[in-house]
Amino acid sequence: MKIIIGLGNPEEKHQKNRHNAGFIIIDEIQKKLEFPDFEFNKKFNALISEKKISEEKFILAKPQTFMNESGQSVRAIVDFYKLTPQDIIIINDDLDILVGNFKIALDSSARGHNGIQSIFDNLGTQEIKRVKVGVEKETGRASRPEPGKKFVLENFTPDEIEKVKSLADGIIDEINNSN
Repeated sequence: MKIIIGLGNPEEKHQKNRHNAGFIIIDEIQKKLEFPDFEFNKKFNALISEKKISEEKFILAKPQTFMNESGQSVRAIVDFYKLTPQDIIIINDDLDILVGNFKIALDSSARGHNGIQSIFDNLGTQEIKRVKVGVEKETGRASRPEPGKKFVLENFTPDEIEKVKSLADGIIDEINNSN
């Protein structure tokens, strides 16, 4: 069993925020791989979609805690299914990567990402595969005056959202190649 967890903040007002890149990608994966609609699971405090692919069960999850408390939801899922950190893939936003790019990382630090830190704290390890989705403007950090904590709560431009969504195929390929 594998679980792919997209990070973001619930509520309509956050839907197009840079911080919700994980939700945006997980929604694209759900559509492209024809997973069932997401359903709210109270015990996980997460939206869940499940499907078998080549005899292996996959779960897509979108924690409905706010970003900084994502670890609570992830821990509940891990405990219920008796998973190990090797069974998890986290998809999160990353300010050090330009929009339209992503990077796969294993055993890398949270580097100030509170949602990732919450997961590390709740699971007691940082040895988790992550797909870091770029949210930084193409012109780079120097071109924006606001600090990162404020910037990630700003909406993507329509062009940037399309660039993020277009990453889904490459991310699916990377996930398939890692099995």
